Amino acid sequence: MANLRIRDAAELLGVSDDTVRRWIDAGTLTASKDGAGRLVIDGRELAALAVEQARTPRTRLGSASSARNRFPGLVTRVVTDAVMAQVEMQCGPFTVVSLMSADAVRELGLEPGSVATASVKATTVVVETAGDGV
Repeated sequence: MANLRIRDAAELLGVSDDTVRRWIDAGTLTASKDGAGRLVIDGRELAALAVEQARTPRTRLGSASSARNRFPGLVTRVVTDAVMAQVEMQCGPFTVVSLMSADAVRELGLEPGSVATASVKATTVVVETAGDGV
């Protein structure tokens, strides 16, 4: 069982340390003390809260997709040449980079400040751990 410190839990959920403390005070999360006397949160409980707090990104009326990994965000950079483009987005605490045709960038009107959703459908997803819990 992984126990996570408040700052680590906050970083993983993309919220402030104070938000995690408020959730503890409100009973939304349960904290215990580790061997050093620091407040920690059970990793399973944090995972359950993350799933509960997650919202399905809104899509345009009539749009549908089989991609289940959807990240709404802001376009932060667009680099194009005659044929291809690299589009960078900030999706919460995550940076997503997409390579696409320059035509697609023009058709979608993508430029820094544009609101867009990155949809990912992958047959391979690599999962890594730090080896020491976090």
